[in-house]
Amino acid sequence: MLNLQERHEKILYPVVRIRAGSAGGSGTVIYSKPNPIKPGEFQTFILTCSHVVDSCIKTAKDWDGLLKKKVEKEILEQVSVETFDYVYMSQVNSSNSHRADIVAYDKYHDIAVLKLDSPKKVEYVAQIIPKERIGDIKIFTPVYAAGCSLLHDPFPNLGEITYLTEDIDNKRYYMNNADQIFGNSGGSVFLAETGEQIGITARVTITQMGFNLDVQTWMNFCVCPERIYEFIDEQELKFLYDDSDSFDKALKRREKKEKEAKLLQMAREDQEEAEATPSDATLTV
Repeated sequence: MLNLQERHEKILYPVVRIRAGSAGGSGTVIYSKPNPIKPGEFQTFILTCSHVVDSCIKTAKDWDGLLKKKVEKEILEQVSVETFDYVYMSQVNSSNSHRADIVAYDKYHDIAVLKLDSPKKVEYVAQIIPKERIGDIKIFTPVYAAGCSLLHDPFPNLGEITYLTEDIDNKRYYMNNADQIFGNSGGSVFLAETGEQIGITARVTITQMGFNLDVQTWMNFCVCPERIYEFIDEQELKFLYDDSDSFDKALKRREKKEKEAKLLQMAREDQEEAEATPSDATLTV
């Protein structure tokens, strides 16, 4: 079981506050390591929910040099990420605001990864539970849910896993009873025993009583760890858990994947255009 200092370092300190346009929520530092291309600088990444940063994701028509035509392109605005300094173990001494880029997102998974626009190291980083130990998570497993409820400074709530196979929009979630509310979205659920991250807080149950909405703060749902790994692999961001990989390698893989997708799209559109054009035989009367 973690001692008091370890609970602060593994569960509380990695949690950040996110402000994105008109929205806000929580996030968790999951990577802060030296930049292999720029000695002395660090690369830091934040895990959060896609819906927390959704207002900073836009699209617009623009010219594409590869496809040679105007296409819908995404415009990813920077968001604000606040990290926190603590004194006397538990007291917030200051908050530091950083700009951050949206590196990857998936609205279906409701996951996003941000990269701090800062070369400084972030000292405390959360650890995602290893793939091989995900099966150890059971109902009654004690957990802490840490986040910025109502955009308050980060704090933890203790609870237990209460359901493992909640299906929402054809995606699997864990349910837990650690009290959470708006603003916790994007924060993390941690194993109380080890401090490892096992989920991203994403939803809370709301019932309608007449004209009023009642929030069931003890029925909360987090993105399960299998889906976190699935998202990371789909987005070519394996460096977040694999030390043999790097962000630079990930960018090259992503650029290649994007180029291949564009070429496939161009070939498909050419094929559709050819099929829609009448043949010479059809034109003969």
